[in-house]
Amino acid sequence: MTLTGPERFLMPATKYHQGKFPPASLDLHRLWPLIGPAHAAVARYEGVLHGIPNANVLLTPLTTQEAVLSSKIEGTQATFGEVLEFEAAGEAVGGEKRDDIQEVLNYRTALRHAIKLMDKLPLSQRLVRESHKVLMQGVRGQNKTPGEYRRIPNWIGSPGCAVEAARFVPPPADCLPEAMSQWEKYLHGDAPDKLVQLAILHAEFEAIHPFLDGNGRLGRLLVPLFLVDKKLLSSPNFYVSAFLEANREEYYDRLLAVSRDDDWTGWCAFFLKAMIVQAAGNEAKAKAILELYRRKKEWIAELTHSHHAVKALDWLCRKHLFVRRLFAGASGGRMIYQGP
Repeated sequence: MTLTGPERFLMPATKYHQGKFPPASLDLHRLWPLIGPAHAAVARYEGVLHGIPNANVLLTPLTTQEAVLSSKIEGTQATFGEVLEFEAAGEAVGGEKRDDIQEVLNYRTALRHAIKLMDKLPLSQRLVRESHKVLMQGVRGQNKTPGEYRRIPNWIGSPGCAVEAARFVPPPADCLPEAMSQWEKYLHGDAPDKLVQLAILHAEFEAIHPFLDGNGRLGRLLVPLFLVDKKLLSSPNFYVSAFLEANREEYYDRLLAVSRDDDWTGWCAFFLKAMIVQAAGNEAKAKAILELYRRKKEWIAELTHSHHAVKALDWLCRKHLFVRRLFAGASGGRMIYQGP
């Protein structure tokens, strides 16, 4: 029976699956029908990415939306529109709203920082810790040793609950070095399938919960980093949080079942479905953005007759809300069009 609401936290806490990573076996007969379609969906999306000039520019709104949704899973309340307004106006926002917005911006910054680091570092514990520093800079949790593994216990449950009322208890702090070493070893080891490997790595990272804060966001940020590291994608523009947010209860339940029931196969099946759905959604959105860009490129050139036109359009793709003076500075020091 699946419990919902407050009563779910009255069940005895599930503890980390010590000694059961990596999984000894998976039901591949159950996973093969999902593995092929998942790889095909990711490959189709990669084909679209190859056709997008400067995907990191044109897909900026999708990256921001991913940051919003990944943070929302953790309880952050900032909306996509609020983030854009904050960036455009630079107005002082106080209290929790400012913290929420900054957490979203930090997610995006941490992703960019990690990709830059991957030019000289492999995806590794070191890169994970460096990314965590950026993720937690200037936000709630900044005093919780950013970039360092926790030295005290933590647990997952209702806000403020004691460990006795927790839903899940990660491994003790003194087990973290070995747990993360095993995680990294599996990351760099051979696996029958890379997307199944990614599913297992994500679940294990969330179960270890190596930091005092930011584990969920960082675990989801690792998804595009892995896809780039394993050369399944050429850029980190993959967005999985929409599916996970829409299926949040099942997402948490499937992760919990790994430790509680040793159900790695059920988790992997859920994750592969997420990859199929999100790759198709990402592909459709990327195609729509590319088509819009092509239309507007012709339009702005005809309208302005300016050699700054394409530069201005690229800037607009990054900044959907802006003040006039910023657009003037970005388009060659003056407005390229003074019409209505």
